[in-house]
Amino acid sequence: MSGVEVITFGCRLNTYESEVMRAEAEKAGLNNAVLVNTCAVTGEAVRQARQAIRRARRNNPHARIIVTGCAAQTEKHTFAEMPEVDAVLGNEEKLKSAAYRALPDFGVSAEEKLRVNDIMSVRETAPQMVKLIDGHVRAFVQVQNGCDHRCTFCIIPYGRGNSRSVPMGAVVEQARKLVEGGYSEIVLTGVDATSYGGDLPGKPSLGQLAKTLLKQVPEISRLRLSSIDSIEADDHLWDLIADEPRFMPHLHLSLQHGDDMILKRMKRRHSSADAVAFCERVKTLRPETSFGADMIAGFPTETEEMFANAARHAEDCGIAHLHVFPYSPRDGTPAARMPQLDRALVKERAGRLRDTGKRLHEAHLDGMVGSTQEILVENNGLAHTENFTLVDAAGLKPRALVPVTITGHNGKHLTMRPAILAGTASLRN
Repeated sequence: MSGVEVITFGCRLNTYESEVMRAEAEKAGLNNAVLVNTCAVTGEAVRQARQAIRRARRNNPHARIIVTGCAAQTEKHTFAEMPEVDAVLGNEEKLKSAAYRALPDFGVSAEEKLRVNDIMSVRETAPQMVKLIDGHVRAFVQVQNGCDHRCTFCIIPYGRGNSRSVPMGAVVEQARKLVEGGYSEIVLTGVDATSYGGDLPGKPSLGQLAKTLLKQVPEISRLRLSSIDSIEADDHLWDLIADEPRFMPHLHLSLQHGDDMILKRMKRRHSSADAVAFCERVKTLRPETSFGADMIAGFPTETEEMFANAARHAEDCGIAHLHVFPYSPRDGTPAARMPQLDRALVKERAGRLRDTGKRLHEAHLDGMVGSTQEILVENNGLAHTENFTLVDAAGLKPRALVPVTITGHNGKHLTMRPAILAGTASLRN
């Protein structure tokens, strides 16, 4: 191979940072290299990264393989000890061209492969500019990194460090560059995006940032949040939900569970009633809004009644896009020291919760049949509505914003017909 190949796991923030990594590695003159940007959120994510590293070595026997990302930050020795790996970079180091200029020689010891700083010592998130997000028609913009909260199941703060925000002016500049490059939809992303601004002068909120973006970059057709913690929603965000048509009616919530005792043991800051009230208020202001959510099945000490409360909570909140994670103990977290459930039971409950999610998703699809939607066409023959529902859009031009009539669904995707003839002036590119 030649050039730099990047393999990305995990969140949208990783997707954004992979583009920064590619640019910084190329700036450093790196060639014939595979960069693996890992995720640490579950043990399965780490396993998949190790598998991908071995496959990359088989496919590229003479390339440098450089591993980085959250799993590399939290389990650096795990990756350094792999014979396929030539270097391990921390989450801070991966964004600097100097790290790619100072790589260790081939054949060094595991300890000499390591280039991993103490992430808790990082106090700022330097603005990073990218021109494109490879393979995506929606552009991700990093607004924040790290997390100050310590949920008992979560290893991510130890991979990302404490919360730190990108200055508002830099976010506006990055969004403007991406829109000028042809992106019509901007997605604001971070580890704990709704904590945005707490470390900046004047303490601007995420809602203020979003308002500023839409005002200063009027060419943005669609602005979306990657995820939010509903307990941190501010008045400016509520204004956007109620009154701003360019603010997309889809919110991905960090629910994690629906039983109040489990939420306390997770050290979450909201109750089940808080989450339901939030969803009801959003629906009152913007009825077309859809909700996504992350939920964990099989958390330590979870009883059958507690699990039933979680499944019921997904229904009470009206979750249309449910992402279910079987609980995965992460070394170094308090939950890993709690009484664990049998792994077979964890898997079985995750399956049942996914069945709930499937039923809720199909009900959501049923409710959209017959409506008119504007879709953003992806590169894979699919598209997303404003409320982030997938549509089969085979034959339509990628990046186009197209008005369509929803004709039905197949249980996973909506089907449609264009509301106008393709190629007319009403199609926005």
